[in-house]
Amino acid sequence: MEVGSKIVATSAIKMALSNSRAEEGQFKKDLLEHYNVKAVAVDYGGEFISSVGKIVERAVVAAKREGVIKETHPEEGAVAGAAREAIAQIMPKALGLNVGGKIGVARYNDHVSVAIFMGIGLLHLDEVAIGLGHRAV
Repeated sequence: MEVGSKIVATSAIKMALSNSRAEEGQFKKDLLEHYNVKAVAVDYGGEFISSVGKIVERAVVAAKREGVIKETHPEEGAVAGAAREAIAQIMPKALGLNVGGKIGVARYNDHVSVAIFMGIGLLHLDEVAIGLGHRAV
């Protein structure tokens, strides 16, 4: 099977939707073994507006830490840009509210995808959303 943007995007979404660190670890191992896709997931939370910068930073730092990207401007910029795109898709629902969830980052060759799963809270009336961004490095 040819690995391209669809597999990389699907991988980022699955990482963002994983339920535990054990599930993340197993999925990450399977992706590397079957598709040679590198992936990572990281949690976040807080008030949406003040969390935007932290979400982008967490995506970049996690991707570098786990070897998904190298410490170069183009690769860091690709993850940051894809994360901002994913956030922009969710922003209308989340402005002014508390959010929490998980960021998934996946990469194969020049394809990089960032998926953000977000729980959006207002009292007990919760909403969920997923944003997805893709960049080529």
